[in-house]
Amino acid sequence: MTDVRLVDIRDTELSVDEVLAAVRDPGAGGLAFFVGAVRDTDEGKCVQTLDYEAHPTASDELWRVMRDVADRHDVVAIAAVHRIGHLEIGDTAVIVAASAVHRREAFAAAHDLIDTLKETVPIWKKQRYDDGTTDWVGSP
Repeated sequence: MTDVRLVDIRDTELSVDEVLAAVRDPGAGGLAFFVGAVRDTDEGKCVQTLDYEAHPTASDELWRVMRDVADRHDVVAIAAVHRIGHLEIGDTAVIVAASAVHRREAFAAAHDLIDTLKETVPIWKKQRYDDGTTDWVGSP
């Protein structure tokens, strides 16, 4: 049975080491990660900063996503953390990881996890551009 070991939405800095420790397991030969960082451009516009906001149901939805992904893949453990609040260019915004007996399963689960999280968990970002405009991304 897959172990969902770390699920969090927080307004503090994220740690790859924390996520690695969460999915490390003696039975897992493959550990796959995705680390998302704040980039300086989006759709041809220069991004200055951004703010992430989460709906009050975001944590519950993230737990649901984690269980669903675990059910779809033959993995040992999975973990996901997402940042909210004010972020600067280069800051880590999201980390997901999966461990499995072999790398193929770990990669597939990590890929599914980040894609499903971004598609369904109600977390939105407000980007501030160098021209003074702002834009909400991922909001309903």
